[in-house]
Amino acid sequence: KRGEAQNPRCLRSSVKFPQSVMVWGAMSSAGVAPLCFLRSKVNAAVYQDVLEHFMLPAADQLYGDADFIFQQDLAPAHSAKATSTWFKDHGIPVLNWPANSPDLNPIENLWGIVKRKMRYARPNNAEELKATIRATWALITPEQCHRLIDSMPRRIAAVIQAKGAPTKY
Repeated sequence: KRGEAQNPRCLRSSVKFPQSVMVWGAMSSAGVAPLCFLRSKVNAAVYQDVLEHFMLPAADQLYGDADFIFQQDLAPAHSAKATSTWFKDHGIPVLNWPANSPDLNPIENLWGIVKRKMRYARPNNAEELKATIRATWALITPEQCHRLIDSMPRRIAAVIQAKGAPTKY
């Protein structure tokens, strides 16, 4: 409205060079696992270290002795021969994931929920950003995770119906 151009309620701040962090997280229909903040680019060795120190304990926490299938995309670190060997050596089955497929991994929707919940957070540095992400991640309920996992048959059916074209998922 006229005369409100400089009213603080009408302004939204922006950051030219926002802080960023790289984070690994896991979920199942039982809930989320602890997060891992990465300090370097992810190659096969870094990824296997994350799997060893975060995924294995998370699997114990989320599944106990129950069987599970691990889902991941085809990022180079995920599809490296050494990583495939790591999964085989640990007896962990990995969901076969086709190249150039629609991204149906429900964790992407979970990250979307986290980002929406953090929309108005204004961390000043990487440590504040990590703290905000941790706090937001801790608010995710097992029910939210279960709903996302439960949507998988509908997601797959929608992609099949759309012949691989984009869907609402």
